[in-house]
Amino acid sequence: MHNLKLVIADDEPMARERLRMLLSENSGVDVVAEAGDGDQVLDACAAHRPHAVLLDIAMPGMDGLETARRLAEANPATAVVFCTAYDAHALSAFEVAAIDYLVKPVRPERLAVALERVRTFLAGRPVVAPRRTQLCARLRGSLRVIPLEDVYYLQAEEKYVVVHHARGQDLIEESLKSLEEEFGDMFVRIHRSCLVARRELLELRRSPDGQVRAILRHGGPPLEVSRRCVPQLRQTLQ
Repeated sequence: MHNLKLVIADDEPMARERLRMLLSENSGVDVVAEAGDGDQVLDACAAHRPHAVLLDIAMPGMDGLETARRLAEANPATAVVFCTAYDAHALSAFEVAAIDYLVKPVRPERLAVALERVRTFLAGRPVVAPRRTQLCARLRGSLRVIPLEDVYYLQAEEKYVVVHHARGQDLIEESLKSLEEEFGDMFVRIHRSCLVARRELLELRRSPDGQVRAILRHGGPPLEVSRRCVPQLRQTLQ
């Protein structure tokens, strides 16, 4: 295949410069244009017909999600790789058929994976959506990114899930069931309302009243274990 023709889109010049430097370390890549907002992206794509756009989400005027929708409707469609500070938009990103999703600061090895995904897409082969590495909580108009590796346990509370992690607690608007389906290899159910990180599970302890509780590696209060979860947890601990 010929060189990948790319457009870099970010409203911060320094962010564009960093991406350009990272891309210069990858052979077979040409940056054909830079853009600071959605309208400039569409103009650049009309003028240069790039293979892909490295696209920030939070931009003035037309944001990255709307820009990506427009690009997906074009013929031929231009591949989109989102580059953003937040993981919260991940689901929206894949609704508009993004090829990949890079969280700033972009790591060189992660960028190389994204470029390979673009090549796979251009070759007409299916691209599997990357898995999330973070959860995202809304805080009074801003967002807090919580790396999954920092999460101790997840507890359902009415329509929210409380994320207990290394820096405290946060509420997220996701169901415990969907989190278990997505991250079942990382978390194990100890109760109908609680998932615990497998690496956090230290031991099961039975109290004098017969109630089994899970003791976690980082300390914190012992957590109630339902009777039907005990056999699976004993297996996990072996």
